[in-house]
Amino acid sequence: MSGDGAPVTRPIDCHDLRVAIVAASWHEVVMNGLINGAEKALNDCQVEAPVTVRVAGCFELPVVANALAQQGFDAIVALGVVIRGDTPHFEYVCHAATDGLTRVALDTGAAVGFGVLTCDSEQQALARAGLEGSFEDKGYDATTAALLTATTLRKIKRRDPLG
Repeated sequence: MSGDGAPVTRPIDCHDLRVAIVAASWHEVVMNGLINGAEKALNDCQVEAPVTVRVAGCFELPVVANALAQQGFDAIVALGVVIRGDTPHFEYVCHAATDGLTRVALDTGAAVGFGVLTCDSEQQALARAGLEGSFEDKGYDATTAALLTATTLRKIKRRDPLG
């Protein structure tokens, strides 16, 4: 199980962060679970007025995440799912989404939560989507990672103690 060894995190107060979710539209059941998990994490961390933007698929996540970062969002949570098929399309989309979202984070300084599931089967995606019976909630996990990163980046910019 990929969640083995995951850090234990407690909700932190992020009421003053501007946060957006950018979510792909393919695989509606999985995506609904990921978005619900992200929204739960935002609520647990007291994020006020988060924005949710839907895009066609995972390939489109980086360009919209970049536009959101350019608009001053402190954290962007990218959610999607790519399920392996019989063609190399899986590799192209996974690499494009991963490389693009990494570039957004590095080029803009915004915290980007990576909630893109890259799975061999629909069952693997469902097991990670935060649905009833799922083993993991990657929407929640990606959101808390983005929020923790955003608060750390804010401390660094302000030269606050990091410990």
